[in-house]
Amino acid sequence: MACRISELVLGCRDPEALARFWCEVLDYVVLDREEGAVEIGPREGFGGPQPTIILSRRDEPEKGKSRLHIDVNATDRDQDAELERLLALGARPADIGQTGEEPWHVLADPEGNEFCLLKARLDPL
Repeated sequence: MACRISELVLGCRDPEALARFWCEVLDYVVLDREEGAVEIGPREGFGGPQPTIILSRRDEPEKGKSRLHIDVNATDRDQDAELERLLALGARPADIGQTGEEPWHVLADPEGNEFCLLKARLDPL
């Protein structure tokens, strides 16, 4: 038996603002709030096929680059249309040295956390 990702934890300055952004991006809802943290996930809650995301307050950025980022795939539109939607939600292009020939887009969320929009369209769960 293998492990399965059940939660992702992302340190951020404003958990509420980032929760709103990622809820819109992923069609998630707020599942729980604790002091300094917001947990978001699919409507069916924790333990389903998709992981939840815990946005935890960190006032100061941690030294060095984060070793974790999120990759997303559109489910109901093509990559170009999804890119437009993500940019309208507050994402912005991020330059990490890509050539421009990659089949994905590197973006940053409103707090600068990098994530990628991949080309393949996935069936919704």
